[in-house]
Amino acid sequence: METVTRTAINTETDERYQIDFPAPKEVRQAILDLEFPFDGIRIKDAASKLTEFFHLSVEQKNAKIPSKENYIDLFYYDVAAAFRNLKNNGQLHQPGGKRTPYFLVENEDREENQKKNREKDVPTGESIEDIYQKIHKELAEELLEQIKSKKPAFFEELVIDLLVAMGYGGSHEDAAKAVGGGGDEGIDGIINEDRLGLDVVYVQAKQWEGSVSRPEIQKFAGALQGQRARKGIFITTSEFTKGCVEYVKSIDSKIILIDGQQLAQFMIEHDVGVFTTKTYEIKRVDSDYFTETE
Repeated sequence: METVTRTAINTETDERYQIDFPAPKEVRQAILDLEFPFDGIRIKDAASKLTEFFHLSVEQKNAKIPSKENYIDLFYYDVAAAFRNLKNNGQLHQPGGKRTPYFLVENEDREENQKKNREKDVPTGESIEDIYQKIHKELAEELLEQIKSKKPAFFEELVIDLLVAMGYGGSHEDAAKAVGGGGDEGIDGIINEDRLGLDVVYVQAKQWEGSVSRPEIQKFAGALQGQRARKGIFITTSEFTKGCVEYVKSIDSKIILIDGQQLAQFMIEHDVGVFTTKTYEIKRVDSDYFTETE
């Protein structure tokens, strides 16, 4: 069975640690192999069955990640994400809407169900801009899912590619050496802010699930002060709590927070991990051409 290394949190000490879990594709396949009751299955019931199916250890069962309110089980989070993915792919459907049971879609019905999912909530007369934004949003969600399924080493390489594409770090080789230095007191790397190296930016890049809490940002800010640094970038695949956002506004150091959504947007904007399939030109009448002259 393929596994991925995940980051969990000790709810008593707020310290992070690494733990292996079934890979997302393994979870998705296990869901499809479940015996669905005639009245459907809920995520919490599926998570309970899959806990036994994968023979999760006590440590895996108790692994938590931060949520906006408190903490949630890491494996439950994975199962919920797998359900959403299977629904978007037309393999599961949820006729009752949110918080209702899911049903397995037969193979011959999947294409039609995928079409319905794509057309769901699309207003009549949808503009080109609306369609573009919808495709953009779906692409960002798919990017995040791909990133979260990879190992930390892959995420580190992704961050290097993105920073270089955005104009930081000089060459790719220089940026790789800087960011891949192993970390020191809450800092994963130091990169040049410009090609000339007139200023530097300290980087913290973490492939986490759940919400990043304020103590993590305070730790990073403390590391910056220890280095007498003025600028820092904290990149995560998850999100930041409101306390994090408010905290960075109240300190002297300039810390930029990049959450999973913003990370995906930057990747799309700078063509990292994506490619263009088609380009459409929108043309308008040139009124100057039709202006008659005497």
